[in-house]
Order: sequence, then structure tokens, then C-alpha cells
Amino acid sequence: MSDLYSTLSSVLSDRYAQNAARIRELAAPLSGSQFWRRPFPYGNSFGHLVLHLTGNLNYYIGAQLAGTGYVRDRPREFNDPNPPSKDEALQRFDDALAMVRDAIGAQSPDDWTRAYSGVGATALNRLDMMVQCAAHMQHHIGQMIYLAYEWKRQAKPSSE
Repeated sequence: MSDLYSTLSSVLSDRYAQNAARIRELAAPLSGSQFWRRPFPYGNSFGHLVLHLTGNLNYYIGAQLAGTGYVRDRPREFNDPNPPSKDEALQRFDDALAMVRDAIGAQSPDDWTRAYSGVGATALNRLDMMVQCAAHMQHHIGQMIYLAYEWKRQAKPSSE
């Protein structure tokens, strides 16, 4: 059973690290303006998705599992009139990812099956919530890919 526990912790931690690396890779070529603006008249900006993922992880894992005391303001994740700089938003995201990876490492084998509760959560236990948050990141990475490709397309000269 300890092999399963070690594998589980390693796989989850690696998945979160890979998701974070992909977000960083997609954000790198964006200017500060592109990071916060929407290339379409609908949807969210890349930056607001970063704020949303940061809030999601800080609440569902930080406040509920790691006991950080984080208080979430979900609406502000999408409409903050004075968002932080691109670098600061990404640093906050990195900090949230480090906390998640620490929380994963802090779980004992029995902790994974402990009941979970959080506002809006459907997870039955801690493992379920960790998997749901990783899947939630993947969902928004798909949106971020679309946004990054659109910014790249708009930057190309019209003769191409």
C-alpha cells in the first residue's frame, strides 16, 4: 500500500507541476496588455483565468485542506478592475502551486479518503478534490491555448 501512496502523491504533484509549466509556457509570449485583454468580445482574459485558477487552488486546497485561512472572492477573479501585473499574477499562481504540492506531500495514506467539504464542491473526499482541481486546471489550460493562439494569429502581418 505504501507503493500506491507514494505513486499517488508523486503522480498528483507531477500533474500539478506540468499544468503550471504549461500555463507559464503559454503566458510567456504575451505582453502585459495581451495577458489582461480579451482577444474576443466574449470570454475571459488569460490573466483573469490565472487569477481564477489561483483562487480555486487557494480555496479548495489551501483553505480546506492546508488550513491557510484563504478567503476567496470569486467574482473578483474575473472582473478585478485593478488587476496585478502579469508577473505578480503569475507569482501568486506559482505560490498557490507550491502550496498545493506541499499539501499533497503532507497527506498521509488515510488522509486521502477523509471526507471533503467546501462551498460549491462535489468531492466526496480529499483525493477526489485534488483530482477535480487538476482537471479544472486542464479545462482552463484549453481555454488559455485558444487565447494564446488567437493573440499569435492577430500579431501576424495580414499578408501571411
